[in-house]
Amino acid sequence: MSHALPTQDSPLDNPFLESLGARLSVWRDGYAELTMPIDATKLNRQRVLQGGAIATLLDAAAGYAGIFSMPGEVERHAFTLSLTTNFLDKGQGHHVKAIGTLERNGRSIFFARAEAWVDDTLLVATAQGTFKYVGASR
Repeated sequence: MSHALPTQDSPLDNPFLESLGARLSVWRDGYAELTMPIDATKLNRQRVLQGGAIATLLDAAAGYAGIFSMPGEVERHAFTLSLTTNFLDKGQGHHVKAIGTLERNGRSIFFARAEAWVDDTLLVATAQGTFKYVGASR
């Protein structure tokens, strides 16, 4: 059963992601969407979205897809073991959205993937990651 956490562009309780202006727009079991504005602070020398900013958002979306818990349940946390990122196009636009999907999870490790879309129309990057749950119980 998939329950959606009512987020309406909620903050992430993650100071680094929040400093980038990233917001959690959809979060449910096995799925997360994060959005981030594209502004001058995130551009590279070619004046397009910097690859590290895209990779950060992909990493977060894939990770959040694997740690959802319902309000009132014990919060889950995880860290990234491996992230493979493929850049497909230039990030030029107003905002970037990363969509993370859980592929498989076990007792201590999970696998997830993510896509980054600029202005909801242009796929600019994809990623696959391996993550480790923090703590003994999930």
